[in-house]
Amino acid sequence: MRFQFEDNGLNTWLEHMDEIIIVGDRVLIRPDDGERQTKTGLYLPATVVDQDNVNVGQVVRVGPGYVIPNPEYSDSETWAPSKNVVRYLPLQAQPGDTAFFLRKEMIQFTFKEENFVIVPHSAILALVRTTADDILNELEDNLGDLDDLIDT
Repeated sequence: MRFQFEDNGLNTWLEHMDEIIIVGDRVLIRPDDGERQTKTGLYLPATVVDQDNVNVGQVVRVGPGYVIPNPEYSDSETWAPSKNVVRYLPLQAQPGDTAFFLRKEMIQFTFKEENFVIVPHSAILALVRTTADDILNELEDNLGDLDDLIDT
């Protein structure tokens, strides 16, 4: 299923991601599009990649979680301060994670000229989470390569 939302001329979708509110146990993902390289170095075109049952993308936003009843709520105590009837069990996915999810469960749409999918959390098969140490190590590796270029 694909939906198209009108673009109102804003420069980037990141500036206005607050306009999208993800509900319940849903996850907003920016899918990785295009070709993929195999272990042997062959590039598979997007048409071949589209035949896979599993898709990959980066988690952009997550909903509040699974709805569960609030054990502290009681409608018999009318004198007590009001409490929420429900609570949410948080999801495992976090913004920035790389998610492997089932293609048949996704709903595609375009927002600010960028393609996104929404999937239920149960459709996510695996998450890859980058830690701060991983990012620092990658930066050090890249800066080391730059130092080599400057020295020559």
